[in-house]
Amino acid sequence: MLDLLSIGDASYDVFLAPSESESLCQLDEKKCFICLGYGDKIPVKEIEFTIGGNAANNAVGTRRLGIATGIVLTLGDDALGRQIAEKLQTEGVDTTFVIPQKAGKSDYSTIITYTGERTILSYKSPRSYEFPVKLPTVSWVYLTSMGDTFEPFYNHLYDWLILNPQVRLAFNPGSRQIRRGLEAIGKILAKTKVLFVNREEAEKLTGLESSSGKEKELLGALVKLGVANPVVTDGGNGSFVFDGTRYLKCGILPVDAYERTGAGDSFGSGVLAALIKGRGFEEALIWGTVNSASVIGYTGGQRGLLKEEDLPVWLERARSSGVKVEEF
Repeated sequence: MLDLLSIGDASYDVFLAPSESESLCQLDEKKCFICLGYGDKIPVKEIEFTIGGNAANNAVGTRRLGIATGIVLTLGDDALGRQIAEKLQTEGVDTTFVIPQKAGKSDYSTIITYTGERTILSYKSPRSYEFPVKLPTVSWVYLTSMGDTFEPFYNHLYDWLILNPQVRLAFNPGSRQIRRGLEAIGKILAKTKVLFVNREEAEKLTGLESSSGKEKELLGALVKLGVANPVVTDGGNGSFVFDGTRYLKCGILPVDAYERTGAGDSFGSGVLAALIKGRGFEEALIWGTVNSASVIGYTGGQRGLLKEEDLPVWLERARSSGVKVEEF
């Protein structure tokens, strides 16, 4: 029996850390650049291979926190796709609904890491997403980013949610979904129980600009789109949620970031795992915060994902550091 289906994309990722003596970060008032000499052979001091993608990160993150999680993916029928599926299986994720597409290629990313940040060179294979013939009835679905051809799949999922009203939807739209706007994802938002977006994404969805200091207004605008419980993250300013009756804010755990890939996914998987286990949003925001703090201490979006047995130590660390959830 599954508690959660995570739906979206997965990719095979390689992380490269060029020698800093061969890299240059030029900082002006607004932008920072990594400069690599054209035509040069650049030494790399570290390399790491992993799987990534929002759906895969969520599936592994929730599974490690004790949730029975399955994943719905359309992969290429290639060596990379098989490695992605095998890695998910070793984490205990149910891959029954992973569909290898003949003659297709799997997604691949090369990530250049530099001083705690990353630049991603991402290949997203053109594909037609296949909706499984029969999905199990689960308590939660986590829907996240997909490629340019996402709309037919989203429409199938919407119809399935209408037929299965007991299933609760958590939604983390990607850049493609947000660019298409409410015309493409409006009806999905109207079925969403918990929405995970950052401040910039929330502003784009609602049309509100310069929302700093207007968090209640921003959350309220998301509620007007049909979202029951919008969760907005804002980097070092923490996270905000409307839990149905209260506006809550959670601070961050002060840790040094080694590499920030997967910070948002780990936050979402921590929050969602807590909710599935029956915790309220006050506790769920703390779970998400400590999971994110752990992930940014490692390369990639999965290596630092917390296991269920790790939680007590991290929750105590958050408490002793003064991390708390307050009404605002």
